[in-house]
Amino acid sequence: MVALAVPVVLSELGWMAQGVVDTIMVGKLGPAAIGAVALGNAVYYTPSLFGIGLLLGLDTLVSQAYGRQDHDECHRWLAQSVYLACILTLPLMAILAFTGSNLTHFGIMPAVAKPASGYLLLLNLGTLPLLLYGGTRRYLQGVGQVRVITVTYVLANLINWAGNWILIYGKLGFPALGVNGSAISTCFARLFMAAALLWFAWRYERRRGHPLFRHWAAPSLERLRSLVRLGAPAAGQILLEVGAWNLSTFAAGYLTPVQLATHSIALNYASMSYMVPLGVSAAAAVSVGHAVGAGDLHKARRAGWLALGLGTAFMLLAAGVFLVAPLPLIRLYTNDPRVLSVGPSLLWIAAAFQIFDGIQTVATGALRGLGETRVPMFANLVGYWVLGLPLGLSLCFLLHRGIFGLWLGLTLALVVIALTLLRRWRHDSARRLQTA
Repeated sequence: MVALAVPVVLSELGWMAQGVVDTIMVGKLGPAAIGAVALGNAVYYTPSLFGIGLLLGLDTLVSQAYGRQDHDECHRWLAQSVYLACILTLPLMAILAFTGSNLTHFGIMPAVAKPASGYLLLLNLGTLPLLLYGGTRRYLQGVGQVRVITVTYVLANLINWAGNWILIYGKLGFPALGVNGSAISTCFARLFMAAALLWFAWRYERRRGHPLFRHWAAPSLERLRSLVRLGAPAAGQILLEVGAWNLSTFAAGYLTPVQLATHSIALNYASMSYMVPLGVSAAAAVSVGHAVGAGDLHKARRAGWLALGLGTAFMLLAAGVFLVAPLPLIRLYTNDPRVLSVGPSLLWIAAAFQIFDGIQTVATGALRGLGETRVPMFANLVGYWVLGLPLGLSLCFLLHRGIFGLWLGLTLALVVIALTLLRRWRHDSARRLQTA
C-alpha cells in the first residue's frame, strides 16, 4: 500500500503545487492579485473537475481488469477515456468562457473581478490537455505505474515555476503580464503533462509486449455509457465537494480583499494537506480494485482499512502543524499585517477538521474500488449543501461572523460526510465477504 500510495501522494501534491506556485508568484502584486488567482481557479475547477470526475470510473474498470490480467481490456478503457475527454472539452470550455466574461456582473469587487476574468479565460485554453491527463493518469494508476506520474509532475512544476517567473514579471525580454502570465504558464505545464503521460503509457505497454496503439479501440457507445454511468456519481461527488469550497471562495469575494486573501491562503494549506489522503484514496481504489478483480475479497477489505489508517495518521500530523505554526506558514505568502492578524484563526479551524477530511477522502476511494460511487455523492450533497453551506453562509452574512462563520459551516459538513462514508465502507466491505 505504501509503495503504491507514496508516488500517488507526491503526484497529488504536485497537482496542488501548481496552484500554490501561482498564488505565491503573484503574491508580490498584492492581495487583489492573490484573490484574483484564487477566484479564477475556484471558478475554473468546478466544471473542469466534473469532467475529470467522469473519468474516475477508470479506477474501477482498469484496476479490476488488471487484477484479472486482462490487458487488452485495460487498453480499451483508456481509448474510451480519450474519446470522452474530446467530447467533454467543447461544452466545458463554453461554460467557462461565459462565466469568465461575466464575473463583474456577479457583484465581485472590480479590483478582483477584472484580473480574475482574464486569468480564467486564458486558463480555459488548457482544458483538453487537462482532461487527457486525467484519463491517462487513471489508466497508469490502474495498471500500477505511478512513479512516472510523480516524475511528470516534478517536471511540470518546474515548467510552471519558470513560466510564472518569466511571464508574470517580464523576465528574459518578455512583457510583464501579471496574473495573465500565470495562466499562460499553467496551460503550457498541462500540455506537457498530457503529452508526457501518454508517452509513458505507450512506452510501458511496448515493453510489456502489449503495444498500446497497434490495436487502438474505436469509439464504443456502450463502453462510453458504462464509463459515464460509473463516473457520473463520482463526478457529482467532486462537483458537490469542490463546488462547496469554491462557492466559499466566491462568497469571500463579497467580503474585504484582506478576508478573501486570508481565506485563499488558509484554503491553499488545507488543500495541500488534503492532497495526501487524496493520493492514499487513489491508492485505495486501485488496491481494492486489484483485489476484487483477482477475487480476493479479504485482501480488498484489508487494503481499504489500511488506507484509512494511513490517511488519518497523516492528517493528525497536519493538524498539529496548523496548530503550532500558523504565522510562519502565512508568511510564506505575505507579510501583510492585516492578513497575519486574521490567518491563524482560520488555520486553527482547518486543524479541527483535518481528521474528518482524511477519513471521508480515503473512504471515497476505497468504495470506488468496490464499484460504489453513488453513496459518496449523496453524502456530499447532504453534508455540504443541506447542512454545511447554509449554516456557514448564515453565520457569515446574517450573523456577521465573516469568514470564520463560513469555515465553521464547512467543518460541520466534513464531520457528517466522514462518519457517513466510514460506516458505509464498513458495511459494504463486510457484506461482500458474507455473500462471496
